[in-house]
Amino acid sequence: MPDGVSDVLARIDIAAIIDIVIVSLAIYWLLLLIQGTAAMTVLRGAVALLIGAFLLSQVFELRMLNWILRNSLTGLVLAGLVIFQPEIRRALEHLGRTGLHSVLGQRENRDAIDIVVRAASGLARSRVGALIILERETGLQDVIDTGIPTNAILSSELLASIFHPNSPLHDGAVVVREARVIAAGCTLPLSEADLPADYGMRHRAALGIAERTDGVVVVVSEERGTTSLASNGRMAPNIDEVRLNRQLHRLFGLDLDESSDTTVGAISERRIS
Repeated sequence: MPDGVSDVLARIDIAAIIDIVIVSLAIYWLLLLIQGTAAMTVLRGAVALLIGAFLLSQVFELRMLNWILRNSLTGLVLAGLVIFQPEIRRALEHLGRTGLHSVLGQRENRDAIDIVVRAASGLARSRVGALIILERETGLQDVIDTGIPTNAILSSELLASIFHPNSPLHDGAVVVREARVIAAGCTLPLSEADLPADYGMRHRAALGIAERTDGVVVVVSEERGTTSLASNGRMAPNIDEVRLNRQLHRLFGLDLDESSDTTVGAISERRIS
């Protein structure tokens, strides 16, 4: 065995192994966090650029480029903080979540999910656009402040009236906290992700708030009469009533009531027939 390899192996102890495992898990967790987002494309491009520059500097002995690469670590770290600011913020929010909010409000969350699923299905059939945010642990006060305070009891009739085309609030988003509509007509930040051409401003706004918070957003398209779900910086398009019900229960950490799921499926089948 070469002396260099023997020296490296001799330095590996329990502390070194723990150090390697912690760093590896942190990198793996960050990659999972940005998987499927625009940040992953940016990261792949940056890594490819650095590897290409390093190979060129070594093969052709480019001293200036080699010097820049050796002394650019601090700049690369600062650039990474700026470029991946939304992902870093989401990672810190993940660390700060306790799960107590979901546990304490299980009954209210379950009721809210049932109402939102029914309302979204009715709005989709009528081809009425809607944008409904279900708040989880990350506070949405900044979003609430852009809309009209309502603090009303959540109901499918209330959502239908808010998103009615003649309503002055129909173009904005509704924020739902447990079983209450906290605000309506809210303005959301737009995502800069590369979305399909047939996605409108509602979908881009839904993904924008899902990239910045842990809120769950139900989007109804008035052009296609379909329902989509945005969460954790990702969009699940064209989901039916049963799947929407299941996904919302999973995102809120709730056990799915099989009888409720069966009822939703039966209602959907009757409507199709």
